[in-house]
Amino acid sequence: MNLPNRLTVTRLVMAPLFFVAFFLCDLCPSINPVLYSVILVLMYGIMELTDLLDGKIARGKNLVTDLGKVLDPFADVICHLTFFTCLLYCRIMPVWAFIPILWREFAQSFTRMLMMGKGKAMAANIFGKAKTCLYALTCICGFAFRICTVIGTDASFMSVFRTVLTVLFALAAFASVASYLIYIKAIVRSKALSGMTR
Repeated sequence: MNLPNRLTVTRLVMAPLFFVAFFLCDLCPSINPVLYSVILVLMYGIMELTDLLDGKIARGKNLVTDLGKVLDPFADVICHLTFFTCLLYCRIMPVWAFIPILWREFAQSFTRMLMMGKGKAMAANIFGKAKTCLYALTCICGFAFRICTVIGTDASFMSVFRTVLTVLFALAAFASVASYLIYIKAIVRSKALSGMTR
């Protein structure tokens, strides 16, 4: 297994560890809030860094593999859904934003499998790139909100923060669904799956 794929596997292994770490302050109420914050930020930072590096190294050093093409998007789905599940459980992420994203991620994974079976790649679109940025932004802000809650922050600030978060979650859900619909429209137009037996 080459370096980019190892980095991707590292991300996959860290996803359940992050899930446990996120609830450390509930499992161990005596944990120092600052220590909890550092653990959360470090783990999230490492996971995002491996996501950034695996693709850059694979493309830059010509280490793109068939396994990597499948493993990397799969790791992205696992990580994002882990992050959003944590935020949903803490009532930071609204369920109306979580469900469309959940459905979209499973639908996208299924569509990607169909396209790979035909040897076709799914081209990125502007909403797909916006979705990636908004996922990262909502996670960062959501985790910051969690840390502020654990540490204890002024209620009026938290009220404004929650409003901003709600807008971000709405934008992330919209970009997520819109990017998938554009993919489907492009696939239908290209007739890439027209020869599939049914």
